[in-house]
Amino acid sequence: MSKVLVSDSIDQAGIDILSQVAEVNFNPNLSPEELLTIIPDYDALMIRSGTRVTQEVIEAGKQLKIIGRAGVGVDNVDIPAATRHGIVVVNSPEGNTIAAAEHALAMMLALSRHISDANQSVKSNKWQRKLFIGTEVYKKTLGVVGLGKIGSHVATVARAMGMKLLGYDPFISVERAEQLGCRLVEMDLLLQESDYITLHIPKTPETAHLINDEAIAKMKPTARIINCARGGIIDEEALAKALKEGKIAGAALDVYESEPLGESPLRELGKEMVLTPHLGASTTEAQVNVAVDVAEQIRDVLLGLPARSAVNIPGLSPNVIEKLRPYMELAETLGNLVAQLAGGRIELLDVRLQGELATNESQPLVVAALKGLLSQALRERVNYVNASIEAKERGIRVIETRDASMRDYSGSLDLSATGSMGKHSVTGALLNDGEIYITSIDEFPINVPPTHYMLFTLHRDMPGIIGKIGSLLGSFNVNIASMQVGRKIVRGDAVMVLSLDDPLPEGVLTEIMKVPGIRDAHTVTL
Repeated sequence: MSKVLVSDSIDQAGIDILSQVAEVNFNPNLSPEELLTIIPDYDALMIRSGTRVTQEVIEAGKQLKIIGRAGVGVDNVDIPAATRHGIVVVNSPEGNTIAAAEHALAMMLALSRHISDANQSVKSNKWQRKLFIGTEVYKKTLGVVGLGKIGSHVATVARAMGMKLLGYDPFISVERAEQLGCRLVEMDLLLQESDYITLHIPKTPETAHLINDEAIAKMKPTARIINCARGGIIDEEALAKALKEGKIAGAALDVYESEPLGESPLRELGKEMVLTPHLGASTTEAQVNVAVDVAEQIRDVLLGLPARSAVNIPGLSPNVIEKLRPYMELAETLGNLVAQLAGGRIELLDVRLQGELATNESQPLVVAALKGLLSQALRERVNYVNASIEAKERGIRVIETRDASMRDYSGSLDLSATGSMGKHSVTGALLNDGEIYITSIDEFPINVPPTHYMLFTLHRDMPGIIGKIGSLLGSFNVNIASMQVGRKIVRGDAVMVLSLDDPLPEGVLTEIMKVPGIRDAHTVTL
């Protein structure tokens, strides 16, 4: 039975899901040394923000198949190391969307109306109404940096509150921004024109200290900034200095460069600063959502199914994977098939998306094709995470082409592999019932479903050859489940595809090659 280590506190609902398929050990507050000691025994690791999954931990986790982060940010996981070792890293990109968005809005309002300081004042038996005169957000301009799911929800609510919206996000279309009522602008203009700025972006080398002395100098003296995204996006020393000098009017932070927040000039500020201890996802509903979401993904991976939200599988968002799942199975099957037909060392894989498939996201299909291509050589060591890396390290070039003009099927996929033993191509499609069919081999038309054991031959189209092959297989007690022949011209070359109930006994392929008219023969196990 698989074993799962849960090293941070998660909702019991997540534990219950994992317990359906694995032995679950809940062991929070492990030291780094203790984690290193026990991780070799586990197939999966579920964490929140407390556990740091370093390269050292990943290398020690020889059995690890998946690391699940119950939340959005995965900056406490060495993703490149996990990817290189074929370990899926998943998160819950939507589980705490509402909680995080609402906290950002709450911080904006608390900052505008001095909620926390006024609360403390009244609790101290004071009545200082004039000291806490606030600012309305109505008709003010809110600059949203990052219009993903959280930023989009903030924008939607802020618009309903009567705010004007500016947005900065280099990865979103103008049309999508317009749907949110948001005007896309460059970062400099957003800094200059916004009365409030809210950050909803990950921390990366490009976004680290995005808000620094230079950025703050461009902001209005009445501007206020909110960060409920990731610590380190704001230069905290620069922010504290600007607030003390009155260069901007206020700031509200839920995240910090170092957590928990230690000695900091931010603590010395008054009502112009609101600080909370990383509460963005801290709602009852969000804790259940992220625990269930990630636990379900760990369960699926342990059962051999793909994850919905793997952060180290390019292009595999939940919506994309659901739509392309049948085609990914097709791509993997064809990759496996063409690798066995080509034999030897593969140097080039040409992935051609045809018909309606040419208009779809291609990266998941390319990854699936590479996984199938390498599965004969690497077996269980290759997966959707490391297939591209393994191919690159083996010098396999990948060419991707699209041909929307092909209309034989609503969508088909053609893989062509070139290697040390020549070139072979296979084409496949999904029929109306979703069943995979092989529709051509080396440009010879056929129409057969893939089976576990198959025999492919290239032969002269001449009388008697099919019977000879059937008799030969029968003499070795090999039963033929189905047979189909494809040819381009009469009496020219043809391919024959036999589906077999059993694998070919040793030596049979050699005998097949001796049959007059047989030019080539391959056995395939899928």
